[in-house]
Amino acid sequence: MMPGKAFSSRIKNEDQYEALRDKGYSKEKAARIANTPDSGKKGGSSQKYEEWTKQQLYSKAKEVGIDGRSKMSKSELIHALRNN
Repeated sequence: MMPGKAFSSRIKNEDQYEALRDKGYSKEKAARIANTPDSGKKGGSSQKYEEWTKQQLYSKAKEVGIDGRSKMSKSELIHALRNN
């Protein structure tokens, strides 16, 4: 078995993984996204971040571990959440 083969065989959606890597995502983040159960499917009915309150955005940022969130504005929280 080739050294990189074991890793790539664990990727559920190879096309999405490669597209994310081409966009500059790290191997870990691209793999995490490509391995989600609904990988490659369009999102659902959740509200856009712009419709959330600052407190809701802060809570989500805390949940995902974004540093410096307490000093961020609403637009900065949205940017951080989208680029985490």
